[in-house]
Amino acid sequence: MEIDLRGVAGPDGWPASGCRCASCNRLRAAGVRYAPTHVVVDGVPLDQCARREVPGGWDVTGPRGGRVLVASGPGARPEPVDGAVYDAALLDLVGCPDHLGRLRHTGAVTPATDVRAVHVDHRISSPDELERRLKYWLRPQDGPYRLLLLGGARSGKSAEAELRLAAHPRVTYVATGSTAADDPEWNARIEAHRKRRPSWWRTEETTDLARVLGAAEGAVLVDGIGTWLAAAIDEAGAWDAPDAVQPRLDELVEAWRGASAHVVAVSDEVGLSLVPATSSGRAFRDLLGRLNQRLAAESEEAALVVAGRVLELG
Repeated sequence: MEIDLRGVAGPDGWPASGCRCASCNRLRAAGVRYAPTHVVVDGVPLDQCARREVPGGWDVTGPRGGRVLVASGPGARPEPVDGAVYDAALLDLVGCPDHLGRLRHTGAVTPATDVRAVHVDHRISSPDELERRLKYWLRPQDGPYRLLLLGGARSGKSAEAELRLAAHPRVTYVATGSTAADDPEWNARIEAHRKRRPSWWRTEETTDLARVLGAAEGAVLVDGIGTWLAAAIDEAGAWDAPDAVQPRLDELVEAWRGASAHVVAVSDEVGLSLVPATSSGRAFRDLLGRLNQRLAAESEEAALVVAGRVLELG
């Protein structure tokens, strides 16, 4: 099957006429324009191919018999026909990358499926950012592979971690922060994270990270190392004797080194803030800073997230 994309943008093109957003302005300044999505399958325009309407798009059969699942527009999540395995999938990856993960999870999209991004527009900051994301979405990486994502509070590190694994077919989300009856604000944060995760991801709420990493397959997202460390210190009764928690840290680093899954972990970068006013706060900062260093040393990749922007660390 031959897929020819003669346009890949949303219905208004990219940049959109009259739009003053930074994304559209970047493209205008560069003299670049993407035409609205126009697809030709085996030399025949998509709207002239045999097609069946499905929720969110079309199930298309090309002139040579190939089968294509096509999103109807920005935000559309085309539902596969029961039992169908597609030769190609043309999807709104800018708006719905997790839909690709779901299609892989159900088997409608396989490693042999030709996956393309369509309906691209100013919902993403630039073509370079699209290429960066497609690297994770079009070729989801198997393990062993470890990525440590660092960042401050509200830096966007958790969203970046979820974004990187959005199109992976099997994800275990390890939540290390538990709800607290006396802290509604913290509970609201946890609930917001739950709602943001794809429904087909498997969730484990545990502080036994060494066990999870030792047994995990597919992809694992750990959010996060800082809350895990706080729980480990509590469990060891080590706030006044930080050395007592060291065996747990050693156990985690060993499990991280030996993991066979594709692991993405979120951790707090503690070296850029004020010196904590309490001895327990300083102990936590020092333990987490050293743990971050040890995990980064055992990682294929590490990155720092600042204001939602990602800085790769060599």
